[in-house]
Amino acid sequence: MKNLKIDNFENEFAICSDGEKALFAIRRDELPTAAKKGDVILIDDDGKITINGKS
Repeated sequence: MKNLKIDNFENEFAICSDGEKALFAIRRDELPTAAKKGDVILIDDDGKITINGKS
């Protein structure tokens, strides 16, 4: 499992970071529709993405 924070959105991508400040780009259409800047998302071992709270 991986926890990532949504730092911002650029076009069709959410730019996310982990606790070590590594950056990840995730397509908006892969995120839950309610996801927004500042949310912490959880990606499980099957690739399912859920909102895990706020940072």
